[in-house]
Amino acid sequence: MTLVTIVAERLLKKRVLEGIRSVGARGWTLTDVTGEGDHRISAHEWEGPSVKVETLVTDEVARKILELVSGRYFEHHAVIVFTSPVRVIRGEKFRDRS
Repeated sequence: MTLVTIVAERLLKKRVLEGIRSVGARGWTLTDVTGEGDHRISAHEWEGPSVKVETLVTDEVARKILELVSGRYFEHHAVIVFTSPVRVIRGEKFRDRS
């Protein structure tokens, strides 16, 4: 299993959630976050907090999410995505049911 974490501008929330669902994520945890990047600009001052989306998925779905987010958002938006391999108790709950 892979934990995919996406931190993005608030205006991308709906699009990111719809996108990850479309490539196979079946659920996620959404958190409001604030922080500062290498440009020392914090968009939350005018947009509100950024969003952090965390989802547990198969390696294949993780790859699709990375392609989706990097292809659609990296060039024009403040967004970062990273993955971590994880061991999940009740991991069968997150496997493909087909």
